[in-house]
Amino acid sequence: MAAAEMVEFWRGGLLESTHRGHAVVCDQAGEVVQAWGDPGRVIFPRSSCKMLQALPLLESGAADAAGLSDAHIALSCASHQGAALHVNMASRWLADLGLGEADLRCGSHEPYDRTERDRLILAQEAPCQLHNNCSGKHSGFLTTTRHLKAGPEYVELDHPLQKAIKAATEEVTDETAAGYGIDGCSAPNFAMSVAGLARGMAKFAAADQSGSVRDRAMHRLTRSMAAHPELVAGEGRACTELMRAMGGRVAIKTGAEAVFIAIIPEKKLGIALKIEDGNSRASEAALVAILAQLGVLDAAHPMAQKRLPAPQTNCRGLTVGELRLASGFV
Repeated sequence: MAAAEMVEFWRGGLLESTHRGHAVVCDQAGEVVQAWGDPGRVIFPRSSCKMLQALPLLESGAADAAGLSDAHIALSCASHQGAALHVNMASRWLADLGLGEADLRCGSHEPYDRTERDRLILAQEAPCQLHNNCSGKHSGFLTTTRHLKAGPEYVELDHPLQKAIKAATEEVTDETAAGYGIDGCSAPNFAMSVAGLARGMAKFAAADQSGSVRDRAMHRLTRSMAAHPELVAGEGRACTELMRAMGGRVAIKTGAEAVFIAIIPEKKLGIALKIEDGNSRASEAALVAILAQLGVLDAAHPMAQKRLPAPQTNCRGLTVGELRLASGFV
């Protein structure tokens, strides 16, 4: 099946670009409620699946043994900005485990947060692994690894942690992984269909805190993300701003190359979305459209309007174009 036209960019009254993609809404029974494009399209979920990768942290008992708060759980699902808030929390987390920055295996990059970036420049300091947007996830990985008494190379495919993540991923999505790739943070990323990812998110949406060990883990992960949106991404980011706009009723998470998921507990629905050309402005706009259609996001909210319709400005602040929904999408 072909990708569906989802989002358009207009400039000067003419259509300049069209973004095509695939999206699925699943219910708690795993049934496809709505779909655009090809539900069977195999994708790398990238960072949109961090709550799947965090399941062993909770299911193994590692989180409770380490006394992790819901804020820690939210950070374990984060693609954060590397702001002082994120860096300091990850640093304290590792210190409490008797570990340090050198134990991480995510690599370092310049923080996305401008205040922290400028601080490093003025102090003539180099960014470290704590600034990596995945340092919270890797802190969770180290917590689980220590609890399992496993070796330090926790991103290797044959490590007990990655074996547990693969098993949990396949069980929750009801799919055998279609393969794997190495993510930007060096961890394996298991491929799945868009429908499988949506099916998994619907299970998170339906999870009950009085259910099985997995249900309780999924419930806590979802609620922790929604309760701490500032930790999941950061100021100015779509995940943080849209979760705030929905008052903590929905957990959402982006991934590189224009992947997005949403978990909607009140409707027991899961959403997965992939824009073919990897454009994040389009994935944000498409997700806003679907959430608004489902009645969980007010399309008139400023944080929704910021993304759809999204006026595009140039370096002088002039409005030069606009993102719009493609005809027939939602």
